Amino acid sequence: MTTTTKRTTTLRKKRLQAAIAIAALLAIVLIAKWLRTLPEVQAFVADYPGHVILPATAPTGLPVWLAWQHFLNAFFILLIIRSGWLVRTTVRPQEYWTRNNTGLIKTKGKPAKISLTLWFHLSLDALWVLNGIVFMVLLFTTGQWTRIVPTGLDVVPNAFSAGLQYASLQWPNENGWVYYNSLQVLAYFTTVFIAAPLAILTGLRMSPAWPKDAARLNKAYPVELARTVHFPVMLYFVLFVAVHVFLVFTTGLFRNLNHMYAAQDDDSWTGFWFFAVSIVVMTTAWFLARPLFLRPVASLMGKVSK
Repeated sequence: MTTTTKRTTTLRKKRLQAAIAIAALLAIVLIAKWLRTLPEVQAFVADYPGHVILPATAPTGLPVWLAWQHFLNAFFILLIIRSGWLVRTTVRPQEYWTRNNTGLIKTKGKPAKISLTLWFHLSLDALWVLNGIVFMVLLFTTGQWTRIVPTGLDVVPNAFSAGLQYASLQWPNENGWVYYNSLQVLAYFTTVFIAAPLAILTGLRMSPAWPKDAARLNKAYPVELARTVHFPVMLYFVLFVAVHVFLVFTTGLFRNLNHMYAAQDDDSWTGFWFFAVSIVVMTTAWFLARPLFLRPVASLMGKVSK
């Protein structure tokens, strides 16, 4: 099969996949709209409007620290996904990095030689984990955890209700300054308390920092298991970001951006300009995340070689 034929075949497959995806989405919308005409479903939505009443101790509004935490998490996740994908798909790295064994971190054995891309990925992971620790401390000391941790089983039917409302294009009432709908609560809870720890634990098992001589530990937690879980977790983050951005833009852009970036509840342009600056910063970081610019930084902490 020639290269041109392969490209044509691949293009046809992508078009077919796109057509199937569009048809599936259209079918979901039509089915959801039909379901909402049924009296039983209408009664269900009335009983479970899509959100639950928060505890009396739950704070109202979003603090400033959550705004900069949102930016930092978005910044790190973007670059972690990019570098992780390059680590996974690069067959022959052009440059490698070896840690200096004379600094703060010293080991008895010889430091592992890893690709420059993997060094960048692990460095981002470390910064993301450090930022996550700060996030967790602030989340629980300020009471903001009550907004993303389910406190009752009624979150489940309300999440189904919210999902049905989204699917029917008659979206649930949004008041993110006061509460998240139940589908958002489950998504944020999954991201913060399940997906993030899984990414950390599986990434640690795959990293050079994991003890290679711990036979029992390695048998109980094989690296193959970590690899099997790590990639789907990355795909989850990609899906979460895509859906998150889509809903931010389609459920009240300016108010949502003010909640996320300016910690204020109005329709002004403040949050939009913070968001625009963040996009510039992340785009610049994306451009700089290449060997030409990574090499000097990596050289400060180890040896870069071909």
